[in-house]
Amino acid sequence: MPNPISHETRRRWAPVAVCLLMILALLALPTGYEDAQLYQEAERCSARVLEVDNSTILDTGLVRSGEQRCTVELLNGAFRGRTVTAVNLLNGSLEQDKLFAVGDRALVVVSHDGGEITNVTMSDHDRLGWEAVMAALFAVFLLLFAGPGGLRAILSFVVTVLAIWKVLIPLYLRGADPVWLGLALTLGLTVLIIALVYGFDRRCAAAVSGSFLGIAVTAALGLFFTRKLQIHGAVMAYSESLLYSGYQHLDLTRIFMASIFLGASGAVMDLSVDITSAVWEVVQKRPDLRWREVMASGFAVGRAAMGTMTTTLLFAYSGGYVALLMVFMAQGTPISHILNYKYVAAELVHTILGSFGLVSVAPFTAFCAAVLSTRRRSQGRQGQSLEPGLE
Repeated sequence: MPNPISHETRRRWAPVAVCLLMILALLALPTGYEDAQLYQEAERCSARVLEVDNSTILDTGLVRSGEQRCTVELLNGAFRGRTVTAVNLLNGSLEQDKLFAVGDRALVVVSHDGGEITNVTMSDHDRLGWEAVMAALFAVFLLLFAGPGGLRAILSFVVTVLAIWKVLIPLYLRGADPVWLGLALTLGLTVLIIALVYGFDRRCAAAVSGSFLGIAVTAALGLFFTRKLQIHGAVMAYSESLLYSGYQHLDLTRIFMASIFLGASGAVMDLSVDITSAVWEVVQKRPDLRWREVMASGFAVGRAAMGTMTTTLLFAYSGGYVALLMVFMAQGTPISHILNYKYVAAELVHTILGSFGLVSVAPFTAFCAAVLSTRRRSQGRQGQSLEPGLE
């Protein structure tokens, strides 16, 4: 007769099953925006560039304007196999404009009427193939290095992406409160992601408790300082385009506030798991320690980790603004002026308040982990070791 599945096995693999079910459910969940008006009477497809005509492009220094005409072969969709002429409009922006060469694979928008093509516009380069290669290489490396842990990491990544795209973004567009929705989604993902690391046990409870208390501190400070610094949510990239697309009812400032703790939640979870694992290791080696002594060990680990984790946030947020900082220096802009610019203040809010969350999550997690790790089972003889699966 086969042995029943052990409690330890169920505890470890239950989060994986929950995560797989969530991924399937989210994949099937419609966003409600699949039939957006922008692309009706048009089809997006891939095309291969066969010829280019740059004769109507006007070069003025670094700025290019005019249009590039490309002869392309449509590779998929209703008009697959057709060879058509597509137009690539140049707006004089190095950031937004793109030029195509013979052999390039491109994304095009085919406008049609009654089965006849009326216009073809070059949208951008088709990067999906190489993006898939990049993602596959990362997944293979993660699986080779981390084994089952790598699989859990991939599952947590996929479910987070799907939850943001299928739940958070559509509900934001429908006018849901960004702060409360963001907190609810962050809590749910925090429980699932940390459970994938530990399973559903006391370590998970300790790390989740510490993480969410740190995130709550970041959220509260974000609400306060965003108002005090008079930062409007329009500081976020493309936010004004969202308003002009028919979503004037959205509160961009509260969306910005939610982005503060959403952006810091990953680092907060990371530090919380580090402290929880260290505390449990201490208790495993020295089960005779009192919870206050265990908490002191957790504080020591947290203090050592916070120095690098706060710098991690600084690099993460400031890495995309190197060109802007170079402009400030090249123009001789005083530091006092730089710090008063709204978009600079917004990045300071992200960085400093995210670091607040990291500073607070360390003592919170150390306390929760110390209390939960030193609790004995209610049954069994005096001094029995920790709950099953932790010995």
